Amino acid sequence: MLRSSSFRAALRSRVAQPTRSASTGSNPQLEAAQKKAQEVLSSTQQTATKALESAKKLAGPLGQTAGKYLATYKEPVFYNFAVFREIVKQVYRAEGLSPPSSVDAVQSAYRTIWTNATSKVFWQKAINNGEIARLGVYAVEAYGIFKIGEMVGRRSIVGYKLE
Repeated sequence: MLRSSSFRAALRSRVAQPTRSASTGSNPQLEAAQKKAQEVLSSTQQTATKALESAKKLAGPLGQTAGKYLATYKEPVFYNFAVFREIVKQVYRAEGLSPPSSVDAVQSAYRTIWTNATSKVFWQKAINNGEIARLGVYAVEAYGIFKIGEMVGRRSIVGYKLE
Protein backbone atom coordinates (compact mmCIF):
# COMPACT_ATOMS: atom_id res chain seq x y z
CA MET A 1 0.00 0.00 0.00
CA LEU A 2 1.19 3.49 -0.74
CA ARG A 3 0.67 5.40 2.49
CA SER A 4 3.83 7.44 2.65
CA SER A 5 3.48 11.09 3.44
CA SER A 6 5.81 11.99 0.58
CA PHE A 7 3.47 10.28 -1.88
CA ARG A 8 0.47 12.15 -0.45
CA ALA A 9 2.36 15.45 -0.52
CA ALA A 10 3.35 14.92 -4.15
CA LEU A 11 -0.21 14.01 -5.06
CA ARG A 12 -1.58 17.08 -3.30
CA SER A 13 0.90 19.34 -5.04
CA ARG A 14 -0.07 17.89 -8.44
CA VAL A 15 -3.77 18.33 -7.70
CA ALA A 16 -3.29 21.81 -6.27
CA GLN A 17 -1.09 23.12 -9.10
CA PRO A 18 -3.80 23.44 -11.80
CA THR A 19 -6.09 25.37 -9.46
CA ARG A 20 -3.28 27.64 -8.40
CA SER A 21 -2.24 28.41 -11.96
CA ALA A 22 -5.86 29.05 -12.93
CA SER A 23 -6.38 31.28 -9.92
CA THR A 24 -3.35 33.48 -10.55
CA GLY A 25 -5.51 35.49 -12.95
CA SER A 26 -8.20 37.69 -11.49
CA ASN A 27 -10.11 35.78 -8.81
CA PRO A 28 -9.16 37.21 -5.44
CA GLN A 29 -12.04 35.41 -3.70
CA LEU A 30 -10.74 32.02 -4.78
CA GLU A 31 -7.23 32.91 -3.68
CA ALA A 32 -8.52 34.15 -0.32
CA ALA A 33 -10.52 30.94 0.13
CA GLN A 34 -7.48 28.81 -0.68
CA LYS A 35 -5.35 30.82 1.73
CA LYS A 36 -7.95 30.47 4.46
CA ALA A 37 -8.20 26.71 3.83
CA GLN A 38 -4.43 26.39 4.18
CA GLU A 39 -4.50 28.41 7.42
CA VAL A 40 -7.30 26.27 8.81
CA LEU A 41 -5.48 23.12 7.83
CA SER A 42 -2.25 24.21 9.50
CA SER A 43 -4.02 25.32 12.69
CA THR A 44 -5.96 22.05 12.81
CA GLN A 45 -2.78 20.06 12.36
CA GLN A 46 -1.03 22.00 15.12
CA THR A 47 -3.93 21.48 17.50
CA ALA A 48 -4.13 17.81 16.60
CA THR A 49 -0.41 17.35 17.15
CA LYS A 50 -0.65 18.93 20.61
CA ALA A 51 -3.64 16.75 21.48
CA LEU A 52 -1.87 13.63 20.25
CA GLU A 53 1.22 14.41 22.28
CA SER A 54 -0.79 15.01 25.45
CA ALA A 55 -2.71 11.78 24.84
CA LYS A 56 0.56 9.90 24.45
CA LYS A 57 1.81 11.31 27.77
CA LEU A 58 -1.47 10.44 29.46
CA ALA A 59 -1.61 6.89 28.15
CA GLY A 60 2.05 6.12 28.81
CA PRO A 61 3.82 3.33 26.89
CA LEU A 62 0.58 1.90 25.54
CA GLY A 63 -0.33 5.31 24.12
CA GLN A 64 3.07 5.66 22.50
CA THR A 65 2.70 2.25 20.85
CA ALA A 66 -0.79 3.08 19.61
CA GLY A 67 0.49 6.47 18.44
CA LYS A 68 3.16 4.78 16.33
CA TYR A 69 0.61 2.56 14.61
CA LEU A 70 -1.90 5.35 14.05
CA ALA A 71 0.62 8.04 13.05
CA THR A 72 0.18 7.35 9.34
CA TYR A 73 -3.54 8.06 9.61
CA LYS A 74 -3.20 11.28 11.59
CA GLU A 75 -2.60 13.66 8.70
CA PRO A 76 -5.37 12.42 6.37
CA VAL A 77 -7.93 12.25 9.18
CA PHE A 78 -7.29 15.80 10.32
CA TYR A 79 -7.16 17.08 6.76
CA ASN A 80 -10.50 15.45 5.98
CA PHE A 81 -11.97 16.83 9.20
CA ALA A 82 -10.87 20.35 8.26
CA VAL A 83 -12.35 19.97 4.78
CA PHE A 84 -15.61 18.63 6.24
CA ARG A 85 -15.80 21.57 8.64
CA GLU A 86 -15.35 24.08 5.83
CA ILE A 87 -17.98 22.35 3.68
CA VAL A 88 -20.45 22.43 6.56
CA LYS A 89 -19.80 26.15 7.00
CA GLN A 90 -20.44 26.79 3.31
CA VAL A 91 -23.67 24.77 3.34
CA TYR A 92 -24.77 26.60 6.48
CA ARG A 93 -24.27 29.95 4.75
CA ALA A 94 -25.68 28.90 1.35
CA GLU A 95 -28.86 27.46 2.84
CA GLY A 96 -29.36 30.49 5.05
CA LEU A 97 -29.42 28.39 8.20
CA SER A 98 -29.52 30.21 11.48
CA PRO A 99 -30.67 29.66 15.04
CA PRO A 100 -34.19 30.85 15.90
CA SER A 101 -34.34 34.64 15.87
CA SER A 102 -36.93 34.99 18.62
CA VAL A 103 -38.43 33.17 21.54
CA ASP A 104 -41.79 33.25 19.75
CA ALA A 105 -40.43 31.02 16.98
CA VAL A 106 -39.28 28.42 19.52
CA GLN A 107 -42.56 28.60 21.43
CA SER A 108 -44.53 28.24 18.21
CA ALA A 109 -42.58 25.13 17.21
CA TYR A 110 -43.05 23.46 20.60
CA ARG A 111 -46.70 24.48 20.68
CA THR A 112 -47.24 22.77 17.31
CA ILE A 113 -45.48 19.61 18.52
CA TRP A 114 -47.58 19.57 21.70
CA THR A 115 -50.90 20.07 19.91
CA ASN A 116 -50.05 17.28 17.43
CA ALA A 117 -48.93 14.93 20.21
CA THR A 118 -52.19 15.43 22.15
CA SER A 119 -54.53 15.33 19.14
CA LYS A 120 -56.40 12.09 18.36
CA VAL A 121 -56.96 13.21 14.78
CA PHE A 122 -53.22 13.61 14.18
CA TRP A 123 -52.50 10.07 15.39
CA GLN A 124 -55.34 8.59 13.35
CA LYS A 125 -54.00 10.29 10.20
CA ALA A 126 -50.49 9.06 11.02
CA ILE A 127 -51.70 5.48 11.33
CA ASN A 128 -53.78 5.63 8.15
CA ASN A 129 -51.01 7.25 6.07
CA GLY A 130 -48.25 4.99 7.36
CA GLU A 131 -46.58 8.05 8.87
CA ILE A 132 -46.45 6.25 12.21
CA ALA A 133 -43.40 4.25 11.06
CA ARG A 134 -41.44 7.44 10.39
CA LEU A 135 -42.49 8.88 13.74
CA GLY A 136 -41.40 5.63 15.40
CA VAL A 137 -37.97 5.88 13.80
CA TYR A 138 -37.65 9.48 15.04
CA ALA A 139 -38.63 8.34 18.55
CA VAL A 140 -36.01 5.57 18.52
CA GLU A 141 -33.36 8.05 17.30
CA ALA A 142 -34.25 10.51 20.06
CA TYR A 143 -34.10 7.74 22.67
CA GLY A 144 -30.74 6.54 21.34
CA ILE A 145 -29.26 10.03 21.44
CA PHE A 146 -30.55 10.43 24.99
CA LYS A 147 -28.94 7.13 26.05
CA ILE A 148 -25.63 8.06 24.41
CA GLY A 149 -25.71 11.35 26.32
CA GLU A 150 -26.26 9.44 29.54
CA MET A 151 -23.30 7.17 28.79
CA VAL A 152 -21.08 10.16 28.08
CA GLY A 153 -22.26 11.84 31.28
CA ARG A 154 -21.61 8.72 33.35
CA ARG A 155 -18.33 8.05 31.56
CA SER A 156 -19.35 4.43 31.57
CA ILE A 157 -21.56 2.30 29.36
CA VAL A 158 -23.28 0.45 32.19
CA GLY A 159 -23.96 1.88 35.64
CA TYR A 160 -22.26 4.54 37.65
CA LYS A 161 -18.81 4.19 39.13
CA LEU A 162 -19.30 4.18 42.88
CA GLU A 163 -16.41 4.46 45.27
